[in-house]
Amino acid sequence: MSTSETAAVSEPTEKEIRLVIGASSAGTVFEWYDFFIYGTLAYILKDAFYDVDDPTLGLLLVWSTFAVGFAFRPIGAILFGFLGDRLGRKYTFLVTVTLMGIATAGVGLIPTVDQIGVVAPIIVIILRVLQGLALGGEYGGAAIYVAEHAPPEKRGFYTSFIQASVVGGFVLSIIVVLLCRVIIPQEAFEAWGWRVPFLLSILLLVISLWMRFKLSESPVFKAMKEAGETSGNPFIESFTYPGNKKRIFVALFGITGILTTIWYSAFFSSLSFLKGDMRLDETSVEVILLIAGTLSMGFYLIVGKWSDRVGRKKPIIIGALATLALLFPIFCGMGALANPGLAAAAERAPVVVTGQQCVTDPFAELLDREPSDCGKILGSLIASGVSYTVVAGEPLSVTVGGEAVVFGDDWLSDGAARTAGLQEQLGAAGFDFTRQVPPLANIIGIIGLLLVAGMLSALTYGSVAALLSEMFPPKIRYSSMSIPYHIGAGYLGGFLPLIAGIIVASTGNIYSGLWYTWIVVAFGIVVAWWGIPDGPPRDFEDDVAT
Repeated sequence: MSTSETAAVSEPTEKEIRLVIGASSAGTVFEWYDFFIYGTLAYILKDAFYDVDDPTLGLLLVWSTFAVGFAFRPIGAILFGFLGDRLGRKYTFLVTVTLMGIATAGVGLIPTVDQIGVVAPIIVIILRVLQGLALGGEYGGAAIYVAEHAPPEKRGFYTSFIQASVVGGFVLSIIVVLLCRVIIPQEAFEAWGWRVPFLLSILLLVISLWMRFKLSESPVFKAMKEAGETSGNPFIESFTYPGNKKRIFVALFGITGILTTIWYSAFFSSLSFLKGDMRLDETSVEVILLIAGTLSMGFYLIVGKWSDRVGRKKPIIIGALATLALLFPIFCGMGALANPGLAAAAERAPVVVTGQQCVTDPFAELLDREPSDCGKILGSLIASGVSYTVVAGEPLSVTVGGEAVVFGDDWLSDGAARTAGLQEQLGAAGFDFTRQVPPLANIIGIIGLLLVAGMLSALTYGSVAALLSEMFPPKIRYSSMSIPYHIGAGYLGGFLPLIAGIIVASTGNIYSGLWYTWIVVAFGIVVAWWGIPDGPPRDFEDDVAT
């Protein structure tokens, strides 16, 4: 442990700890709310900002823009990590929360694509870039601030509130959307009411700034500054400090790669899966995710406290291994409970597509390419949430339970007519494409499965703020933990909805996108087993992970 950190450690009062945890966690909730509200409203935003006929393409474009914010998180980590290690923890995350609030409110003010054309998605992308930069500095600041106030024996528990706050931001975004749906009629909500959750960010920003201005600087940073031990160039030193290259590699793949893909699978993939593939009523999905997300927050606190006794490595390894075993069963179980009629129809009357060049081209419309005729049919089936089998041959045909589907004259030229016609004939074979509200028992079962997914996320995420703080030297801690965390979360996790969507669109299997998570987690287990320190938690030492 460094001299400055040893000098700085003192037992905080209960009042000080409550203020530190409360203000840091609330700011984290608000900041992640700002970031996640875009994903929560994805199904509306695709029509507001993108002028495309193909619904699959529209959703992929929304997820592409969602991913843009994540792509800039590492840059934000470098920028604000530098400021946090040079100027202090407190003032840096005051800047990040301000930038996030302004950028999010800006999304609510953008005219739609019908009003200003292609300028609309361009402005959205710019604001998502600002959000990504802000979020790149937020997590490291809040996590380190709490960790550097916490006594070592309670560091996992105290910092777990920051981890739970990430879920809290997702939950808050759902609460706001549900309240808006109750207050604003459905037609009006889709026309203009979706702007309200974004504009609410101004109020959340004011509350967050008020709370964070009441905080003092981290005692560890103050001690380093007084001793003249702050880093001259935290970014450079993050890669030159002895042993840090290995620590950064482990933090990127063995910690962040695992936690972020599991988290986004548990919450965002399930949201998209239930609303899109399973065609559940949107309000029902939001209520289900609200209940599961709220209950899941407690798991993070339990795991954080548990890690103070057993170490940080054990929960992560257990959660990652369990994910490999349970990921596909969880989603298959949700599919069976969410829309049993669709699953039964697919089993009773399998869909077989016969043709040549039977590959999907989800970005064909955007790139002004003409997809194959078979690809057009597959695209409509995917948009309808229907699994299929492809057989090479001629002529182009579709059978349902062995019965031929009669093609309409305009099917190959009109995507809307093609999708409507397919759904009509598949409907006659038992497929139900109306929005579903499952029976109460099924809803409870879906919530139960989501809670299992939430527990897997908590096991791999609940102790991470403490672990990353302990892995890196204090004078470059903000930069060293933020850079690998946001590269992993930004690229491995942030691109997950887009990559999984492309995999599904390419294979026609609504569960195939889960292989992305499975592979990233499997690789991460190897790295985590090798690189995360064994034994009870301990403060940074120069001989750790060298």
